[in-house]
Amino acid sequence: MYKTLFSLILLCTVFLSCKKEQDPFQVSKQHIGLLTDSTQVKDLKIIFATDSISKFISGDEFAGGINNIEIFKKDGNKLLILTPEKVLDSTSTIKSIQIIDPQYKTVKGISTLSTFKDINTAYKISSINNSINSLVISVKELNASFVIDKKELPANLRFDINLKFEETHIPDDAKIKYFFLIWND
Repeated sequence: MYKTLFSLILLCTVFLSCKKEQDPFQVSKQHIGLLTDSTQVKDLKIIFATDSISKFISGDEFAGGINNIEIFKKDGNKLLILTPEKVLDSTSTIKSIQIIDPQYKTVKGISTLSTFKDINTAYKISSINNSINSLVISVKELNASFVIDKKELPANLRFDINLKFEETHIPDDAKIKYFFLIWND
């Protein structure tokens, strides 16, 4: 109890002592709003105090050890999906964050409302991976991957899983479905 209270006081002191207020929807390599690459699961209730947190708790060995935590706005719209480093450990840090809500934007203005052209203009693309239903565009500068549904591609490119995609294959107006950051690699 005292450790939690001390952590809360320390966290409040850090936030109040900062002169520059953190944008709660800014995305960078080490943070998404007030969420950082060292935030522990137990701190999520403080960070998302005005939002709803939904945890998938598994006691079943068939669940594969995944324990996603979904963050919703009070109106029910999904903001983020967080995956902790360790399952069922409140001191675990966050391993990856899937960004759903368009309010979250990178420093260069990329959000889920952006297009492939926006990504390609703002960042150097590290790789393009072809999966069954989507393309995953990786940007090393952010430790981020942007997912584009193959429905956004010309029909002749949608079904070849072995095709090695290049930037020229993807239409400029292809929309981002969602994107995610991977921390603690």
